[in-house]
Amino acid sequence: MSPAAWWSNAVFYQVYPRSFADSNGDGVGDIDGIVAHLDHLVRLGIDAIWLSPVTVSPMADHGYDVADPRDIDPLFGGMPAIERLIAAAHERNIRITMDVVPNHTSSQHPWFQAALAAGPGTEARERYWFRDGKGAGGELPPNNWTSVFGGSAWERVVEPDGNPGQYYLHLFDTHQPDLNWDNPEVFEDFATSLRFWLDRGVDGFRIDVAHGMAKPADLPDAKEGVKVLSHSDDDPRFNNPAVHDIHRGIRKVVDEYPDAVTIGEVWVLDNLLWAEYLRPDELHLGFNFRLTKVGFDAVELHDAIENSLAATAIYDAVPTWTLSNHDIDREVTRFGGGEIGLRRAKAMVMAMLALPGTVFIYNGEELGLPDVLDLPDEVLQDPTWERSGHTERGRDKVRVPLPWSGEEPPFGFSSSPDTWLPMPADWAALTVEKQEADPHSTLPFFREALQLRRERDEFDGTGLEWLTASPDVVVLRARGGLLCVLNAGTEAIALPAGELMLASAPLVNGELPPDSAAWLA
Repeated sequence: MSPAAWWSNAVFYQVYPRSFADSNGDGVGDIDGIVAHLDHLVRLGIDAIWLSPVTVSPMADHGYDVADPRDIDPLFGGMPAIERLIAAAHERNIRITMDVVPNHTSSQHPWFQAALAAGPGTEARERYWFRDGKGAGGELPPNNWTSVFGGSAWERVVEPDGNPGQYYLHLFDTHQPDLNWDNPEVFEDFATSLRFWLDRGVDGFRIDVAHGMAKPADLPDAKEGVKVLSHSDDDPRFNNPAVHDIHRGIRKVVDEYPDAVTIGEVWVLDNLLWAEYLRPDELHLGFNFRLTKVGFDAVELHDAIENSLAATAIYDAVPTWTLSNHDIDREVTRFGGGEIGLRRAKAMVMAMLALPGTVFIYNGEELGLPDVLDLPDEVLQDPTWERSGHTERGRDKVRVPLPWSGEEPPFGFSSSPDTWLPMPADWAALTVEKQEADPHSTLPFFREALQLRRERDEFDGTGLEWLTASPDVVVLRARGGLLCVLNAGTEAIALPAGELMLASAPLVNGELPPDSAAWLA
């Protein structure tokens, strides 16, 4: 890996397309909505867009159930729209990385429809995990695996003769049958999809469930009591050693396109196991979620950073940092909500941006958006809500559309008031329009922080040295001499000597108040 690779110090901005901006008034965000607001991203100062799924899908899991990986869904504007986006982004020196979903397809994918029609024992079924059930009449699932979204990971099908028959594996929704990567056709088709998009100017991929794909041949039972939306490192559903051969194959394809990047969603906690995905012939970058798991606490922050750097150092990989995404509670809410949550979120953003490596920002983070916790039951769309028997409300709370302008919903997101998820009326104070007019709001803060990160020499380099003063305070010297101070205590603290570049809150008598951070040269 060349240290000069464009992605090794980049700021990625995740666009969740349904929620970014709606160009055609159907209440759902689309690709032309992104094109219309690219200058917002230019002013923000990002280097690349991570585009959540926009390929053809019945939308059972909002695009992560892919029916055609080599076409854009009409909901998002079809192929002409993504061609416009790639061209317009590149004109602005913004790169485009797309989500790809190798673990499973949609149940509407032609392969799966063919498998259903072909019946047991056929080649069409070898592309998926079809198995006979247990019990006298095959009425029990092949093993005890559960779906990440809740319920069994097995669904029994009605065979062409009309009788109940085999089961198929779906680690996620029933509409997302898992692919059998032991079948060479699966890799060949995925490689075709990668080249299809790279040939059209895409700059790389975020690989969904990158620790999935490979399954143990005997499909052993898992331990009991696995929670919804979680798993451990010893879970047989994930992180099987054969997945690394798959990533080596993917890397060979991507390496045909110099400068293209692969970013893996790797939910593996053990550092040695996680680092294996970052070996020189596998992923370029691996998502590290440790900062999403800590409270606003100096010791937790220190330990998470140290742990992350230790993991990436094993194979001399580039660290990655993120505070939220479309699956994770927004940091304003995580850190206490309201004014205190926002103050702490801004402080944590400064700590994150001070660190060496690559940063991922989730759309709406730059506006200080909180989770929307009071969505009515009847509007919830995340499959987790239904599959968990209405015990887990799911991830819709972090996917509410962005407020752009105006005094009432839909705040310029759409010309239709009937947006795919309702927008809270109290977001009037959080619109891009309002924040651009208020120099003390979150958006100008983000712009200034990203500008400093991009332009100041203090952000060059990859070093990190801890100068921590107390259990409530993090002080670190990072990169090219940048000092970052984060005050997680209850009293204002004196700052070290140096030029104050930025503080997340006004100083009090020259001191850094609680729940805030500062950068010094």
